[in-house]
Amino acid sequence: MSISIKKNNFKKSILKRWQLYVMLVPVILFYIFFVYRPLWGLQIAFKDYSVFKGLQGSEWAGLKHFELLFSNGEFPRKIWNTLIINVYGLIIGFPIPILLALLLNEVKHKLFKKTVQTITYLPHFISIVVIAGMVTNFLSPSTGIVNTIIAWLGFEKIYFLIDPKYFRGIFTGMNIWKNAGFGAIVYIAALSGIDQELYEAAKIDGASRLKQTLHVTLPGILPTITIMLILRIGAMLNVGFESIILLYQPATYSTADVISTYVYRLGLEEARYDFATAVGLFNSVVSLVLVSIANFTSKKLSDTSLW
Repeated sequence: MSISIKKNNFKKSILKRWQLYVMLVPVILFYIFFVYRPLWGLQIAFKDYSVFKGLQGSEWAGLKHFELLFSNGEFPRKIWNTLIINVYGLIIGFPIPILLALLLNEVKHKLFKKTVQTITYLPHFISIVVIAGMVTNFLSPSTGIVNTIIAWLGFEKIYFLIDPKYFRGIFTGMNIWKNAGFGAIVYIAALSGIDQELYEAAKIDGASRLKQTLHVTLPGILPTITIMLILRIGAMLNVGFESIILLYQPATYSTADVISTYVYRLGLEEARYDFATAVGLFNSVVSLVLVSIANFTSKKLSDTSLW
């Protein structure tokens, strides 16, 4: 009887809000065809895939590609490069949007605040190809502004983009320049949700701006910081191959070649789709484990988590 009542209520709810359910249909179709349906192709990682035999006609290979992957002497270096580049981004790049949002929150002059926001947002909307081209021009040993200043100061010009020791810093700096302003939007939105009465109470207690920031502002946006940190940790083995490919060259492979560029070369240049899929699958599984550990730790320590 109760099940029948629930079914009737469910039908009434659908009929009452049918416009919302119709709007939901394109989203569901998108996820079915472009997110979940491609998962079927992951079986390539367990087959000796042939483009002539197709997905169904190719023979099963078991864990052969994963064994090749772990026996490959170069793979640990690619994992190390991926982790180090992400650690750079985590330690240096992650706090920058938070700091920018806190500084913008302190600015009272609206025109100046909007001007700074616009200037910092703009690089996010520029193509990564253009951004990488600008970085290459800035660092050019012949006409780049950086080397021009170095030469003007009396030092030797530096070939930044062919020296492996500079690559990680250049890559991290480029991503900060491109994404810091846009990343600050999330924290600015979180700052707007802090109860102003808390600031008033802090002022009555004699708290300075620094103490208000430490005891009101930062605790107010801490859940947002925690969520963003969990997502960032979950992507510790993911580095966008487009920006790496646009900057690196064989001379900098020792520090610049990461898992995503390895997959790109295997899959598209060498047509080893099965092996490239195995590498990508390994990458995804490790990322899932990392984000689960980060989520569990955060839930235990701060009661803030993704699920």
